[in-house]
Amino acid sequence: MGLLDVLPWRRDKKAVSAKDDDLFDDQFQRKLEYLALVSRRVFAGRLRAERRTKKSGSGVEFADHRDYQPGDDFRYLDWNVYQRFEKLLVRLYEEEEDLAIYFILDTSASMAFGDGRKLRYAKKVCAALAYVGLANLDRVTMVTTSDRVMERMPETRGKARIFKAFRFLREVKAEGTTDLGDAMKAFVAQNKRRGLAVLVSDLYDPRGFEKGINVLRYNKFDPFVVHVTDPGEGKPKLNGDVLVYDCETGDEREVTVTAKVLSLFGEAYAGYVADIDRFCATHQVPYVTASVDVAFDELILRVFRRGGFLR
Repeated sequence: MGLLDVLPWRRDKKAVSAKDDDLFDDQFQRKLEYLALVSRRVFAGRLRAERRTKKSGSGVEFADHRDYQPGDDFRYLDWNVYQRFEKLLVRLYEEEEDLAIYFILDTSASMAFGDGRKLRYAKKVCAALAYVGLANLDRVTMVTTSDRVMERMPETRGKARIFKAFRFLREVKAEGTTDLGDAMKAFVAQNKRRGLAVLVSDLYDPRGFEKGINVLRYNKFDPFVVHVTDPGEGKPKLNGDVLVYDCETGDEREVTVTAKVLSLFGEAYAGYVADIDRFCATHQVPYVTASVDVAFDELILRVFRRGGFLR
């Protein structure tokens, strides 16, 4: 399926600019605190267990014993074992390692198509999930991509830093063509610390959405796909002779739109979404469809229920 087949249609090339000043208003921020609270209540029991590394050190969770060696810290001797078996054993603990979360926001031109709803929605999703991560003391990084890595918000930690994320996201504009494969190759080359990679994109990639996800998988990142969709793109309101174009490359095509053509287009669009779902399920990649018609806080709760984000 080519890009012209899956990108949304328009009659003209006039772009509608998105005003992001009110995206992160007081009401939005109150919802963030609620979502962070929900995440702590629902998943608190498994956060610690899933964050453990296999390293032994001075953490808080008991892991094993080993024989005492001269120079070991007496504080870690297990005196209960000594009293019972007269053996000097040192208690080992599992170290906990902060989770690194990378938010990879697709900012290619298709994300701003029409009235820009997809990009604005994607920004809210990134901000909300970032806040949950920051509130859990994870290390959060954001990057924007098209056919390469565009902008970067360096790693930050602590929920007060969410305003840094707000500033970063407000400045993001959509432009350029999509090449998730090349963009993810640049991303993994720039980020040596492995972690959770949350890809937020409409996945309109003429070279195949699979390439970018596979680059993350093969380089030991844990991809989580948030597929931003606009239901109107599967059912364009067109009729008669129209000039359609690829909003990223500018390629044009004259088309006579009939009821049958619209039906075939709708089937192709549904098939494309189903292919993404099937691919992610086959490769055990957490996947959530993020329709712009769904309230962003409801979408975040779906992410929690899906699993794979809170660790």
